[in-house]
Amino acid sequence: MNIQDILLNYKHITEKINVQKKKNNVKTNLIAVSKTFPPESIEPLIIHGHFIFGENKVQEALNKWLPLKKKYKKVRLHLIGPLQSNKINIALEVFDVIETIDREKLVNKISSKIQNIRKNSHEFFVQVNTGNEAQKSGLDISEVKNFVGWAKNDKKLNITGLMCIPPVNDNPVEHFKLLKKKKEECNLQHLSMGMSNDFEVAIQNGSTFVRVGSAIFGQRT
Repeated sequence: MNIQDILLNYKHITEKINVQKKKNNVKTNLIAVSKTFPPESIEPLIIHGHFIFGENKVQEALNKWLPLKKKYKKVRLHLIGPLQSNKINIALEVFDVIETIDREKLVNKISSKIQNIRKNSHEFFVQVNTGNEAQKSGLDISEVKNFVGWAKNDKKLNITGLMCIPPVNDNPVEHFKLLKKKKEECNLQHLSMGMSNDFEVAIQNGSTFVRVGSAIFGQRT
């Protein structure tokens, strides 16, 4: 896809987001999901004034984003794919927000590493498996409140939000409502929910971050 098409898609998506934000009085941010796309597809969006991006794979993000982040200081990068414990050091180097915290082992390792990072401004979201899908990462909804409390209070992690990926064949609304209720119970600031096909519904249900990739950059090969 050429640069003009990407910018046009971006304009259409942001217009739709702004309509829903105004209707629902929600402060929603767009995460432009740039996984598999090269820097030459991404940089025009940064120049255009967009600074929040998402990647699924730690190594790909490191190779792609370290040079871009050195050049563009306002960029904030979200990890929206699973994090392996042996990639924590790299993840903390390149990502500002890690959305996929889902087990004690990760929290313990991050907590021990992060204390050595000067001017630490990382944020963390807890991933919730709202559909109880065996093939997906994420905590069971019943475990979330205790886990968030432990990670924040005992381990001093800056947990600011919850994230979910509803089952493909389910109506996402019930999952979004469930996550919003849990966010309020945990007294958190952010909800990361909604992708290219359901981001408007997610905003209607209080999402503060929507993750849109293919509707901006085109289909991945």
